[in-house]
Parts: sequence; C-alpha cells; structure tokens
Amino acid sequence: MTPGPIGILGGMGPQATILLQERLVRAIPATDDADHIPLLVDMNPRVPSRIKWLIEGRGTDPTPALVAMAKRLESAGATALAMPCNTAHAFADDITAAIDIPFLNMPQLAAAFVAHKIPAGSAVGILASPATQKTELFKSVLAPHGLTAIYPDNNDPLLTVIKEIKASGPTERHIRLLNDTAADFAQNGATAILVGCSEFSLISDKMTAAVPVIDTLNVLTHHLVDFATNCIAKPVHAVPS
Repeated sequence: MTPGPIGILGGMGPQATILLQERLVRAIPATDDADHIPLLVDMNPRVPSRIKWLIEGRGTDPTPALVAMAKRLESAGATALAMPCNTAHAFADDITAAIDIPFLNMPQLAAAFVAHKIPAGSAVGILASPATQKTELFKSVLAPHGLTAIYPDNNDPLLTVIKEIKASGPTERHIRLLNDTAADFAQNGATAILVGCSEFSLISDKMTAAVPVIDTLNVLTHHLVDFATNCIAKPVHAVPS
C-alpha cells in the first residue's frame, strides 16, 4: 500500500499508542496480513512529562527526546510520521523542522475535519489536557477555520482523569465526567466537541452528547490510511466511527 512504513512517535501514553494501532487495523478492509499498513513504532514512555513541563513549569524539556525519536524513525525508513498525543503537538514545529518527511499533525487535521461539519463562527468544546489550553494548541488550529475553542471553567478534573487513566485505565466515573463536561459545552453554545486527549480516546466511543463528538485519534487514523493508500496527506471529510 505504501513504499515504506509510517513512523509513530508513541508511548505518550502506551495505551493510546496501542489504541491507534488497533484502529488502524480495524480501518483496513484486509483479507491478509499484507493488506495492513506497515508501521515503525517508537514506543517511548520515557519522554519527559509534557504536563510537568508545560503546566507545572518544571522537569525536563521533552523537545530533544521527541526530535530524536523523529530522526530515528526517519533514518529507519519511515515515509511519514504521526504522534497519537495531542499535548505533545506543542512541540510539533521542532519535530517538523528536524525531518524531511511529512508529519501528519493530528490537531491540525482534526480542526480541518470539524470545520467541514459545523458553520464558521461556531464554538468547539475541547476535552483535553489543560496544557493544550495553556499553549493555545486548539485555539491556533481552529482559528484559521473561523472556529473558537472553549474549555471548562475548571480544567483540573480533566487533568485528574488523564492521570488516573494513565495509572490504572478508564472507569465508568471517567465516562460520566466527560459526558457531564460535554453537556456543559453544549449548554454554553458549543456545536461540536473535540476529544483532544488520547487517554480520553480510550472511552470516546462510550460518550453521549447533544452535539457531534469528534475524536482526534479517529481523524488521524483515517488520514494515515489515506496517506498509506495514496502517499499524500489529504482532507478527510467523512470519518467512520
């Protein structure tokens, strides 16, 4: 399907990386092993904490580790790179500058997708790490499409859920909290909701909301399939659930 494998900057967290691989397998109408997408996965849970660096202002800058992963994957023969961690896309510019192959930017691709689903001028609720609000990650990718990112008044419960899922996996309580937050977004004018944390992607299929819920990991999955099939990154206007 592709002249070379796609490289995955993984381990942030490990479950999210495995989830991306599972969704890629499901997205391919395969009749044999050879029909699937070749991947080079750098499963590196030792990347310094993005939360500590971006939110708490301490710890170690993750940039060198991420750049080293990207270069290592390119040297190993990857034809494109992807990273199933939205928060780590705060360092996407450094990653892109260090390589000569395409980097499929998950938040940018998700913003382009949601822009085809709702009118310009709409608000999008963001279920993500508070680090994405601090770095204005989703604000910056939605604004060119005339969309506004809105966050909960208090992001601390979402950060707690992220840490708990990383530690011991998702629970029904986590699903309820995401659904309650989604309901608050809808009441406050959001016309769509972006699941912008890969830990939340683990339970996004169990969410119910009054407005469309779009999982950034699903968008990335189908862009990877398109890239592997056509060797180009192109807009995806229909993402199967």
